[in-house]
Amino acid sequence: MLREIAEYPNSFGPLGPNDERVETDRYTLCMGPGKTWNTVQRQRLDAADVDAVIEEIRSLLRERGRGTTQWEVGSSATPRDLVDRLLERGLVRDKEPYAVALVLTHAPPPPPPELRARVIETFEDYAAANAVQWEAFELTEDEIEESRAQLSERWRTRVNVMHGVWLDGNVVCAGTAAPTEHGLLLYGGATLRRARGRGAYRALLRARWDDAVSRCTPALITQGGSMSRPILERAGFERVGEVHMLRDDFGRSDA
Repeated sequence: MLREIAEYPNSFGPLGPNDERVETDRYTLCMGPGKTWNTVQRQRLDAADVDAVIEEIRSLLRERGRGTTQWEVGSSATPRDLVDRLLERGLVRDKEPYAVALVLTHAPPPPPPELRARVIETFEDYAAANAVQWEAFELTEDEIEESRAQLSERWRTRVNVMHGVWLDGNVVCAGTAAPTEHGLLLYGGATLRRARGRGAYRALLRARWDDAVSRCTPALITQGGSMSRPILERAGFERVGEVHMLRDDFGRSDA
């Protein structure tokens, strides 16, 4: 179970008021706030159905005014060569094309004493934590503006929890977590470039672990990309699967 959750976390996390999830026996389509937050997960397809499912998903998204989606294809997806089949049909590898599904079930190392990590409790800190993610993940100006416009509503209706790390009085690292009965699902852990190499990400992990323990669900579940995977594995996360990320920009004029 932990493997499937780690490969497809958006299929198991709580839904916010502006989120939608379409679940079928062949796939799960997750849609978040804004028109670009879409992902296809938990693929269980017959090879002969790939074209029909692609068009079915595109149709569902077009009905909602959306013209792009990510596909997250995990180790358990079928057919086994689904990634190749999607690439043959015009999908492209995402800018972060590969991640490892990871699970932690014991306490990570403690953080350096000069760092303070805790749950985000005010809108001011929430805005600062989001700004850390925008900068660290190098979002475009359009993506930042879309996210900024949603901040107040997302804070008011939040179903997830956010943790931040402070250094010299400023938020330098932040991450989102979704509480589930199996543990905390971790998203978007990011550290400002100027604060990297000082243990901020380790402090973030410990704050998340302590939160999971307080909820009586002592497990952290996540995906590790090229930047975070080495840190996560050094902290004790174990590999349970892998995920390939592709994009389908079917809203383009040439699509």
